[in-house]
Amino acid sequence: MRFTKMNGAGNDFIILNNLEEHIPHDQFPATARTLCHRHLSIGADGLMVVEAPLQGGDYRMLFYNSDGSQGEMCGNGARCICRYGYETGLAGETQTVESPSGLVTGTRIDRRNYRIRLTDPTVIDLDRPAEALGQTYPCSYIELGNPGLPHAVVPFPGLSERTMDDLRELGKALRWHPAFPKGANVNFYEITSPNHITELTYERGVEDFTYACGTGTGSTVLALTLLGKVSGEDVAVTVPGGKLRVTVDREGDQIRNLWLTGPTNIVCEGEVRDEDLHI
Repeated sequence: MRFTKMNGAGNDFIILNNLEEHIPHDQFPATARTLCHRHLSIGADGLMVVEAPLQGGDYRMLFYNSDGSQGEMCGNGARCICRYGYETGLAGETQTVESPSGLVTGTRIDRRNYRIRLTDPTVIDLDRPAEALGQTYPCSYIELGNPGLPHAVVPFPGLSERTMDDLRELGKALRWHPAFPKGANVNFYEITSPNHITELTYERGVEDFTYACGTGTGSTVLALTLLGKVSGEDVAVTVPGGKLRVTVDREGDQIRNLWLTGPTNIVCEGEVRDEDLHI
């Protein structure tokens, strides 16, 4: 079974082309759990599977978290898979990728940088406070796509000076907080200068911090734009794995487009020979 390993700003993925591999769908969760294990196999935040399109797109992307749960969509994963689609001939420089939460448009900027239009926000609640570990946090709550991918946006002064270890317990508490009935990816942020923020995301499905979260970055900038704290135009976001940029096209409070731009990296390609994989 052939695979490609990629990352987008440190958010890493294994890509399997099921147009060629023909893996049964009921095997995807177990395949994700096996291959994404960092000590026992290749290791990644998630598994992406390329499938035939169902809605007229160039191809369909299915995304599975490292714990085997299926995700609605993945922003950095979509940027990576757009590069994969272009370089393998599945699509051109501009492409449409089907995901469970809606269509994603991707554009090649240069060899390593790709821009995608994230799925539309379906829930925007800029005032959904949550109490955790004895303190109340003034969260915003965003869902992207349908079904919606849930994100809590949480201000955290001094975030640039804190580590993942410092915030892991809080991230876990907010990820499961009843204010977010679907659970949530928890995006801690700090505005460090005009139109620039620092962000750290505790991701559901990974159940830990990741080096980047594309939909989380888009949701954070969307919330801060509507709150009047950033311009919404080419906002720079520093994450542990690098830098992403987000632009929010809006008419008043109506969101027209949510654009995510950032780097991709092809790490390796090869053949999976994991003897713990039962397909």
